[in-house]
Amino acid sequence: MSALIESTRISVLDRSRVREGQDGPQALRDTVRFAQELEALGYHRLWVSEHHSVPGVAGSAPTVLAAAVAAATSTIRVGTGGVMLPNHQPLVVAEQFGVLESLFPGRIDMGLGRSVGFTDGIRKALGREKQDAEDFAGQLTELLGWFDGGHSAHPQVHARPAEGLRVPPYVLAVGGSAAIAAGAGLPLVIGDLRGRDRMLSAIDRYRRGFRPSVWSEVPYVVVSGTVAVARTQEEARRLLMSEAWSMAYSRTHGVFPPLAPPERIEALSMTAKEREFYESGLKGHIAGTEEQVTEALEAVVKDSGADEVLVTTSTYDRGALLDSFRRLAHIADLAGATAVHSRSTGLTSADV
Repeated sequence: MSALIESTRISVLDRSRVREGQDGPQALRDTVRFAQELEALGYHRLWVSEHHSVPGVAGSAPTVLAAAVAAATSTIRVGTGGVMLPNHQPLVVAEQFGVLESLFPGRIDMGLGRSVGFTDGIRKALGREKQDAEDFAGQLTELLGWFDGGHSAHPQVHARPAEGLRVPPYVLAVGGSAAIAAGAGLPLVIGDLRGRDRMLSAIDRYRRGFRPSVWSEVPYVVVSGTVAVARTQEEARRLLMSEAWSMAYSRTHGVFPPLAPPERIEALSMTAKEREFYESGLKGHIAGTEEQVTEALEAVVKDSGADEVLVTTSTYDRGALLDSFRRLAHIADLAGATAVHSRSTGLTSADV
């Protein structure tokens, strides 16, 4: 066990990835079931994401999905990682989170990002342009104003039932978002773990520029990335293959496909460019046995001073994915993890 990891909150982002042979509705139901499994293991929070017109991702309406997850669980925090604020009117976002907080008080997080649709067609369908992301700071200020009554653009309008409620906001670091989070005095979510030096530099700038606010008196850093834990290093590597190939395919074909099984990926005849992206996608993550992951994860937390780790792992084999999270829960000594780990390994309570 690592005392440093045990003192760090461990949470999960699930993007409702579609697997070959399944459909979007099944992926969404899997997310709800996954949240229940993570809650039993003792994870701190489960966040869902926003993607539009992506064949491999079913999560397009994060506040709706968050409501389903929260209704199916009772203790785990639930939120978004994130709602892409430039895609929406801040008033509507405030109303949605106000409803969520009213229904599930004290359990809702409001993770916010600045991305817009990634193709011209999607942006046009959303009624947005690339430059809409440039006013993220203003959109964020307006959104928070609907909660604390500080907005001034529409003095006769009130966000019901959001006004007066406290839904913790988090800023996802994309581009200059770390500086925006620091200036607004908000917690920062930053990744990925593969760009370690760049990530650490951004965290340092965030802490130096942080200005206390009514939302957070001190800086709060969540580092995010892929963490895969298995019985052997090779099994952990196989957990990475589905996502690595999906990313490689999207980079070379412009379409982010459903997750494929590792055995099919191994049999593929990749082009040189596909192979290059695929091999790159396998590198830089935290992956290996429990001992290897403990050492690597401890180094990340120590170097970054992170308050929390948000794990973003996806893979084709749902059973293997859940086993990875069981093993990670054991590493972090999460509540509920010891008994599950004992049953899965054949150990008794005296052995752990």
